[in-house]
Amino acid sequence: MLNSFRVRLLLLLAALLLLAWGVQLLVNFFSVRSNTRFIVEQQKAIMAGVALGVNSLSSGLYLDQMRDQAPQPLLGEQFERVKNVLIVDDEGNIKDSLDEKQVPRLNPDKSISYVKVKDISLPPLRSAVKLPNENPQLPEGMLTTADDPGAFYLPVTTTNGRRYVIVVLGPENSLMTIFRRQALRSLLYTLAVLLVTTCLTAIVVWRFTRPIKFLSIGARRVADGDFSFQVPTSGRHDEMGELTELFNEMTVKLGRTRELEAQLYNAEKAVVVSRLASAIAHEIRNPLNYINLTLDHLRATFAPADPEKQEKFDGLTKQLKLEVARINSRITEFLNYSRPPKLDPQPVDLFAAASDAMRIFEVQAAESNVDARVVKQGAVPRVMADGESLRSALINLIINGFQAMDGTGGKLSVVLSGEDDGRRARIAVIDSGRGIAPEDISKVFEPYYSTKETGTGLGLAIVKKAVDDHDGTISVKSKVGEGTTFTITLPAAR
Repeated sequence: MLNSFRVRLLLLLAALLLLAWGVQLLVNFFSVRSNTRFIVEQQKAIMAGVALGVNSLSSGLYLDQMRDQAPQPLLGEQFERVKNVLIVDDEGNIKDSLDEKQVPRLNPDKSISYVKVKDISLPPLRSAVKLPNENPQLPEGMLTTADDPGAFYLPVTTTNGRRYVIVVLGPENSLMTIFRRQALRSLLYTLAVLLVTTCLTAIVVWRFTRPIKFLSIGARRVADGDFSFQVPTSGRHDEMGELTELFNEMTVKLGRTRELEAQLYNAEKAVVVSRLASAIAHEIRNPLNYINLTLDHLRATFAPADPEKQEKFDGLTKQLKLEVARINSRITEFLNYSRPPKLDPQPVDLFAAASDAMRIFEVQAAESNVDARVVKQGAVPRVMADGESLRSALINLIINGFQAMDGTGGKLSVVLSGEDDGRRARIAVIDSGRGIAPEDISKVFEPYYSTKETGTGLGLAIVKKAVDDHDGTISVKSKVGEGTTFTITLPAAR
């Protein structure tokens, strides 16, 4: 079950849901604890401020004097929460304050001037202690609120009348400010969780879509005929890994099917060629033999006595015999390609076989100014081959090299060497001719394909067939204007 991508995706979503729920639960838990602590500390701060005001009324000292002369700070840890403490009478006069700008002033005439509570910026008030059946008429400027207050008051009855102890809190210590701060913190935590989940989802989507991209590339390559392409599996065992393996298996099977189709096509062409060769051999060779014998009889019996006419007569009959021989050689090529091989494998010395094949072209090489040679590189193992078939293949490749140089001179080499630790022999036929165009390289071994005006297209096809019959391989590399290299590898004789 865990190898299924759908199961793992559901588990991931469940884990992300639990993560988000857990983070939100923790945020709420710490928020409740923080609110509780804040309310407790705020109550302490209010009570400390009220106690300072009440003590000032009972002792007759000013607030700042009590605060400074106390052996311990009367506000303690709550000092930073309390912004100001005021004492106001019934008429709204500020009798005392921790703020020096709000304390009473002695006039030159010995009278006292008070700052009115309505003249200062006093936040909305709430009673610090809920007294039953009491709804006092507050002085002007002291406004009450049922919402989030910024100050608290306590009415105190003295011998001089009613006084109000007002404790003003700092703006950052209001409940609204705390709630905004907590909401912002909760939003930041939520955004962090969303960022984490988005990153994890992006990673999962990337891992899921990457094989799809490889499959798309593979489908395009297969559509172009490249059946050797394999989509990387990366060791996955989910649905995408299974799909990738099935795609690779399909590609292999399509490649095998294409090979079988090519083999079937070549077999069908071989059957057609075989029938054509048999028909040509039967219908044409007998008349050719008769024509050849008749020409010999004409040259021996009916040659003219006039030397000039006799020379012309000999030239014409010789030319006719050459044409008959050319037609006969074409028929032989058809037969060699279409007939099943009749090989007599024997250990063959490749250097001797290549030298024997090159010897036939010594005169042509001298006339065409071609440097033709056989080169032996290191130890060359013997091969099990039919000597005549191998010699014919080498002759065809050498002829191809001479024709590629068009009589303009150049180099033609047959390079022999061993490979695979002496288990195979390598024959490279290298010419410096005109080369083969890239679009023609894949077709050079096909029967009846030729870029020459007078070619039959069977020379290289016969060479490939001879190499295949010996369990060998042949390949070609060429560059236009620089030359061509045909490479044959054959198994060494055991």
